[in-house]
Amino acid sequence: MSERRRSLVAVAAAAAAIAALLAARAALVTGDPLDRLARAPEGDRVAHTGSWHFPRGGPYVLGFESPGGEASLEIDGRPVARGAGLKSGRVVYQPGAHAVRFVAPPGARLLWHPPGRRGPLEYVPPSSLAPEPPEQAAFGSGAGASRGDGVIAGLIGLVAFGLCLYLARARLRQVDRRTAALAAGVFALALAVRLVDLGGAGQTWDEDVNWSAGRNYVSNWLALDVRPSSWQWNLEHPPVMKVIAGVGAQLADGYGPARALSALMLAIACALMVPIGRRLFSLPVGVIGGAAAALTPHLVAHGKIVGHEAPTVLLWTLALLLALGAHDRLGDLAPDRARRRLAIRLAVIGAVLGLAVFSRFVNLLLAPLLGAVLLIQAPPATRGRTAALGAAILPLVALAVGFAVWPRLWETPIAHLQESWAVLKKPHSPEPFLGEVTNQPGRHYFLVYLAATAPLGVLLGAAAWLGRAVHRRERGSLLLALWLAAPLLVLFSPVRQDGVRYIMPSVAALSLAAAAGLDWLVALAGRALSPGRRARATAAAGAALVLYLGVACARIHPYYLDYYGEQVGGPAGAAARGWFEVAWWGEGIAEAIDHVNRNAAPGARVHKGCVEPSHLTWLRGDLWEREARHPAAADWMIVYQPSWRRCPVPDGMVLSYEVRAQGAPLARVYRRAGTSSDTLNGR
Repeated sequence: MSERRRSLVAVAAAAAAIAALLAARAALVTGDPLDRLARAPEGDRVAHTGSWHFPRGGPYVLGFESPGGEASLEIDGRPVARGAGLKSGRVVYQPGAHAVRFVAPPGARLLWHPPGRRGPLEYVPPSSLAPEPPEQAAFGSGAGASRGDGVIAGLIGLVAFGLCLYLARARLRQVDRRTAALAAGVFALALAVRLVDLGGAGQTWDEDVNWSAGRNYVSNWLALDVRPSSWQWNLEHPPVMKVIAGVGAQLADGYGPARALSALMLAIACALMVPIGRRLFSLPVGVIGGAAAALTPHLVAHGKIVGHEAPTVLLWTLALLLALGAHDRLGDLAPDRARRRLAIRLAVIGAVLGLAVFSRFVNLLLAPLLGAVLLIQAPPATRGRTAALGAAILPLVALAVGFAVWPRLWETPIAHLQESWAVLKKPHSPEPFLGEVTNQPGRHYFLVYLAATAPLGVLLGAAAWLGRAVHRRERGSLLLALWLAAPLLVLFSPVRQDGVRYIMPSVAALSLAAAAGLDWLVALAGRALSPGRRARATAAAGAALVLYLGVACARIHPYYLDYYGEQVGGPAGAAARGWFEVAWWGEGIAEAIDHVNRNAAPGARVHKGCVEPSHLTWLRGDLWEREARHPAAADWMIVYQPSWRRCPVPDGMVLSYEVRAQGAPLARVYRRAGTSSDTLNGR
């Protein structure tokens, strides 16, 4: 059997396996959560009754989507929402089972947000509903999750991944075993660092929106629901990242599994830097660069978050590696076969580009990088052909992939893309930058942040790489410079916020630059050494850099998002001078809230108006009943971002607790003098 036929058989087998998994899901997993409730006809509608499990106390947003006509929702006999279309109401509930009565026409579905989530509502999983009344209903440990859907979605993902590995088998056989083994070691290091204390920093600002939308998207795909109206959740961002996170979101009513997928993606990206470094410079540079990326604090941070950054870094590194090897061994083939092989490789690169762009729009900046790499790597005689094929194939394949994964674009795509952009271009909240609080920083914003958030050892290594680039004028340095610069082109857009969040591929490139600079310094210092001793010296220097980064990670743990290099005085210096945003995405709030939950008396009044991401304040259920709207009426008060956000503390309040990241204050908890601060275990 020919290679082409084997590949076609593999594709057909994978398609059959996915179809079988979808059929098994339809047969074995409850599709419509309302089927879990008791049903009785009520005119032209259906009354659904039973119990609804609420996992924790606090404010719930409960509602429904009823496109077919009027519906009504009651909880514990009290009306919550009524009407047609999308309706919801916000009520504080205590944890446990609550009586539900939902009268609706066919096609309606229940929606909700438990405490700690916001944005567009998510579908209620079947495991949260039961047909019995509250006093008889039993909910297991899986309440709030859709584990069956998560397993099915995960298996589909494994089938797709296995197919990709099989189709790439010829290329994988060419990988040097030593390179593969060292990349595996970097992968293990990167994954371990990210999985340890995975949720230690607490929930961050956007995790809930990504998580909720992802859960809905996976449910839609498994139900083969491709109606554009079913893909409106978090419509300002494309879906790829959220679909990946949604697989983990099905497995638990919490962020752990989805965060683990982010850790896995960034660990793979660090491993891919080994062969990239080998191609650009040498294998030792690749290993040191990958290990440095594994321990760079901001790359660690985003490997612990349900966000766009982990898949962005992975897809940039994967696309770059594929582009670097696009012309491998084509010279050994006849011209027609070489042209076909190049076209196939470009189509694969285009598919990765499409996944990147439709994971985050700013990843359009990957396109010029890929174009430049392909042309520079192409033999001079084939550059014209490469340019023509690349211009024809990459954008078409990328667009085809994007449209395939986002059913919202299947109807009026231009209008829907304009709608997404209208949401994205809204001004963000002001933040401190170089001594002033602004939401319109200059175009130097990302360059300054890249320099400020890099560990000093990495920055010095990158400075040495600049010397290497000028002195040696290598092709590898030119390609690395393009990789470093391409994400920074976002500075010409209106999006200038959130530190290095939008330029994470540059952070990865900086790690490789530091490794290349370190390698050059060792070469300069060890000219008289034998090759063996020089290799050992390079390994020792790399180990020293890795040890330094390990210490940096240990010192900032678990608040890696708030890391700043020694060159700006660390997090404490950045906070004291008002140069940069500290406590910028919700990290530290969970620790402050835990202190209040442990120590506040039952029914105490808590003021949390000084916490801008207020949805992250997971207070005990009883503390929501008498929330203090003004600080003067509070027994407890939580202040977030105290280094730059002004929030007057009334007389009579004393500092009870402070959350710090390497000396920088993230959150403070005040209590009224004389208020009991005994820990209330179990509340």
